[in-house]
Amino acid sequence: MTKQKQSRVSIAGIVVALVIGAGITVAGSSGSLEAGGTSVFAIAAILALVINWAVFVPSYLWRTEAYFDLTGSLTYISVIALSVLASDNLDTRALVVAGAVIVWAARLGSFLFRRVRRDGGDGRFDWIKTNFLRFLMTWTLQGLWVLLTLATALAVITAKDRADIDVFLIVGMSVWLAGFVIEVIADRQKSAFRANPANKGRFITSGLWAWSRHPNYLGEIVLWTGIAFAAIPVLSGWRWLMLISPIFVFVLLTRISGIPMLEHRAEKRWGADPEFRSYIDSTPALIPRPFR
Repeated sequence: MTKQKQSRVSIAGIVVALVIGAGITVAGSSGSLEAGGTSVFAIAAILALVINWAVFVPSYLWRTEAYFDLTGSLTYISVIALSVLASDNLDTRALVVAGAVIVWAARLGSFLFRRVRRDGGDGRFDWIKTNFLRFLMTWTLQGLWVLLTLATALAVITAKDRADIDVFLIVGMSVWLAGFVIEVIADRQKSAFRANPANKGRFITSGLWAWSRHPNYLGEIVLWTGIAFAAIPVLSGWRWLMLISPIFVFVLLTRISGIPMLEHRAEKRWGADPEFRSYIDSTPALIPRPFR
């Protein structure tokens, strides 16, 4: 692909991200509380983009992706914190959902930042960070990523209409907790596996990884599904579109940047290994088989 064509693709990616973000913002602003005459949902959406663009500038100047994942987590926390501070009459549902997102973002962000510090840079950025438009598109997409992922949580926090504690909140947060626990355990098991020098160059097949090839992603999908279920009682009109959150997370992790990318890398590295082939054939990519 020529540099000119790459530039056009990057510009198109930025424009598409902004258009999608604007559409979600308009839909989410319906029924949202306001602050200074502007919907809190819209303010939160703008903040998600502004933070990523602000960090993009020094990151491009230094040609580094070191703070990409950390910025993503800080964006989640900042957007939720702003939404809480700008919203009136917060109820239990809003506070519980806000707290759950902050706990998740703080845990995941610190985990990813420590991994980058330990393992070095992310090879995926080698050809991206040297080009202004490509790198800008990547940071813009992260801002959209945050907005789409947080859509249902923001709908709960910024809602004009509130709902009492009910089965949706209890079941939803129980599902969130289950997903969070799965993700934490999976990450810790893999970190412990990699920390053992005897496992250098090997792939993990123990713990939760014996049941699923990507249990951390399973946990991620489950916890955002729980948030969406807890949000149902306060959704109405265009705000039903905020249920795009768990759908987006599922599609992203199973069809775009998550499982497909890691599976491709694994095939290149261990594809000819009989033990790896046996693991692939016997272990589901995401959802464990019952009674295994």
